[in-house]
Order: sequence, then structure tokens, then C-alpha cells
Amino acid sequence: MSLDHLISIRDLDRREALLLLDTAEAMAATQSRRVKKLPTLHGRTVINLFFEDSTRTRLSFEAAAKRLSADVINFTAKGSSVSKGESLKDTALTLQAMGADAVVIRHQSSGAAHRLAHAGWIRLPVLNAGDGTHQHPTQALLDAMTLRRHLAAEDGPIAPGTDLAGARVVIVGDILHSRVARSDVDLLTLLGAQVTLVAPPTLLPVGVGKWPCEVDYDLDHALAAQEPDAVMMLRVQRERMSAAGGGFFPSPGEYHASYGLDVQRFSRLPGHTIVMHPGPMNRGLEICAEAADSPRSVVVEQVANGVSVRMAALYLLLAPEGASRD
Repeated sequence: MSLDHLISIRDLDRREALLLLDTAEAMAATQSRRVKKLPTLHGRTVINLFFEDSTRTRLSFEAAAKRLSADVINFTAKGSSVSKGESLKDTALTLQAMGADAVVIRHQSSGAAHRLAHAGWIRLPVLNAGDGTHQHPTQALLDAMTLRRHLAAEDGPIAPGTDLAGARVVIVGDILHSRVARSDVDLLTLLGAQVTLVAPPTLLPVGVGKWPCEVDYDLDHALAAQEPDAVMMLRVQRERMSAAGGGFFPSPGEYHASYGLDVQRFSRLPGHTIVMHPGPMNRGLEICAEAADSPRSVVVEQVANGVSVRMAALYLLLAPEGASRD
């Protein structure tokens, strides 16, 4: 793979995106063995540099690195010198001096991962685990992996290079604050899927009309018109809304009535539609328990696929045989 970092889906071309997904499938195949650990990154050190709270992403990157036999150092801003005012630059220089071979970063500021990768402070591969409202590339990759698997379920094993041509995906909710939505639109459309965003006008970003997708303000209309292969329910990010100091919808009850996947909407979904969510879920707000816990929910599968995708990313960026692949 020609990339030195994984910062944004927009840095990938179609070939590189498919290589990541195909490599993730190969990694997933190794996880059904009795011994899941591979010696690929033995002697390498991966640092998880997290300035925002995280459960799934941090643990997933940690599991991925350890299953490739890398050593892992987990760094959180709370309780570190960051709380004393240390800059991102000085933190990064410290980590490089400790012998790190790659940095996985999550940061509340959009562009932080790009800054770390390209400012010239360090000479390490950087993997973006989510930066502000900008990008979350490995989440998009695991979503694409999950969707690709379900589309191919009736046809047996996934052939290398299989894309998402013809797939219909509806993404619903807090688009404004969602790095997942931005990354998913970029990747799914790159791979040939048709994406429709659904949200109230207050939860759509300026310029969304220029994104390579459709926009609808009526969830019932979008579901009936698209008959989607997947419905992705986004978390309502109330912590970012509070920081903005504004009211984005009248009440939780009204939001759920208009934009939540409630029992009635869930029962009307086409039989082939899967339900996705990047987590954590606000049950009763963007999604009902019946949908979240149904056999058509692939939320837990998304988490499992996340480990395989992050193994693939680390392998392709750090392993000599991975970095040299075309």
C-alpha cells in the first residue's frame, strides 16, 4: 500500500480501499483458529494516544495490535502531562523518544491527526481513530466490511476486489456532528453504493448538498423510497450539542418520533435490511430496543469486524510485506 498514514478515507483510492477490506477478511480468517495471535509485528510498539473517551475504538485497536504480536502503550489525556498544558507536539516527541513505531490518535479537534502526521514532528505512521467531526476511517472500513459480507452472504465467500455496487444505505440522525457519517459517505460511494442521509435541517452541516449522496428530511419517505440494504442509525451526540449551546431539536420524544428507528418503522423495513449503529447506542432515542436486539442488528458484528479492519491497517502500514503490496 502506498500510504504512509491512515488519516482520511479521501486519502484512499478504490484499489487501496479494497486492499484494506480484502486484507481484513484475511485477518478475520485467522481469528477462527485456536491460537489467534500472529507474529507479524513482533518487536513493534503501537501507542494509542487518546484525547477523547473511547471504549470500542481504543480496545479494538489494542486487540488488533496485540493479535499481531505488537506491544501496546495506552495513553489517555486525563492524568497525563496534557492536563498540565503539554502540547500535542511535545507529547508526540516524547512518544517517539520512547521507541514507538506507530501512533493511533483520537482527538477532539478536527485535523489533529493530519497535523500530527504531516507537521514534521515525528516520523511514524499515524492512524486516525477519530478527529473532531472530521473523519473516522477505520469505522467506515468496518462498516463497509459488514455490509459487503451481508450482500455476499447468499453467494458464498467474498471474492477479492468485491465492491458495494448497487447497495443502498440510509444513514440517519446527527449528521452535523458525525465523523462516521462523513467517512461512510466517502467510502461507501467510492465503492459504488448509493447513500441517502436523513436528518432534520438543524443536524445537517453546511455544504452537505455537495456531498456525493442524496439528502432527505423525512425518514419514512426515505425508507419507503430506497428499500435499503442497510439502515445506519447515528448516535445523537448530546455532548457536542451542549458545547455548542444550542437546541437542535425540540425534545428527545419528538426526535424519536420523527427520526428514531422505533418499533413501527423497524417492523416495516424490507426483509433483507440490516440495522447498523457505530455505538454507543442511545436506546429509546435514535433506536428502539427491539431493533437493537433483533437478529437483523449487526452492531456486535461491526465490533468484531473492527478488530479485523484495524489489524489490516496496522499490517499494511507497519509490516514490510504489507507496506510493499500493490
